Amino acid sequence: MIIFAMTSAAMASAATTGVRDLSIYIPAPESQISCGNSEDFIELPVIVVDSEFFTDESGFIVDSTDAAEKFAWRQLAVPAILVTAGQFGTWESHARNVNNAVRNQFAQWRGDHYFHADDYVQYLPSVSYLGLGAAGIPARHGFTERAIVLGTSWLTMGILVNSVKYTVREKRPAASSRNSFPSGHTATAFMGAELVRREYGTGYGIAAYSVATGIGILRIWNDSHWLGDVLAGAGIGILSAQIGWWLLPCGRRLFGVKGKQQGPSFTVAPSYDAFTSTGGLSLNLVW
Repeated sequence: MIIFAMTSAAMASAATTGVRDLSIYIPAPESQISCGNSEDFIELPVIVVDSEFFTDESGFIVDSTDAAEKFAWRQLAVPAILVTAGQFGTWESHARNVNNAVRNQFAQWRGDHYFHADDYVQYLPSVSYLGLGAAGIPARHGFTERAIVLGTSWLTMGILVNSVKYTVREKRPAASSRNSFPSGHTATAFMGAELVRREYGTGYGIAAYSVATGIGILRIWNDSHWLGDVLAGAGIGILSAQIGWWLLPCGRRLFGVKGKQQGPSFTVAPSYDAFTSTGGLSLNLVW
């Protein structure tokens, strides 16, 4: 008989790392096993990475909770800095001067050449968060879990952005409407970028954050937002993505999702026949 057990030290370390330390106990040779006597067992260490706690029919204990899904105060640092820096521009004189200086500089560079791709490209990081895994890129979660995280993040972002917009009522640079702070486009882009970084790693995260940064620049370029609006929008977007991850365990229970599930995927396979000099393309979609 083999018994799996989690040590108390391992449970403490699991809160800050993605590694789970499980110990396997097997009967010691030529020993009379008595219930509860630890001397009758030999302990063998086993490392389990990124697992989740559940007990199967055989009684095995597995932990599949990703450490990144757990709340940590340090994760609030970057969003807090960005939102705090951005909100100074709504009331503090020196920050307002910076906002105006940045706007004037962009106006000189832009002239009459506006570029409104930000209205559409803002969604690219979020689409990539769902789509990269479907395209075969290794993901930390299945499609259903990613959809739950994205939906939670979108809902959180929408509540945060709109509640602040219509509380602060900051006037837009080139319009009379008072819903400038924070930038919703920037929040959308940075939310998706942070989700991509967490799901697919630093490389894809850099690409997604590059797109998000471009969206923030275009919001200033098109005279739609102040610099402070963009900074705060970026902070709210990152925070919304983090909340989406923190609430994933709740989403799993709500929708009955157990573990990593296979989502939709597709394969593209070109072909060529040398005898007939013809080519073809095979598309395979699995849902």
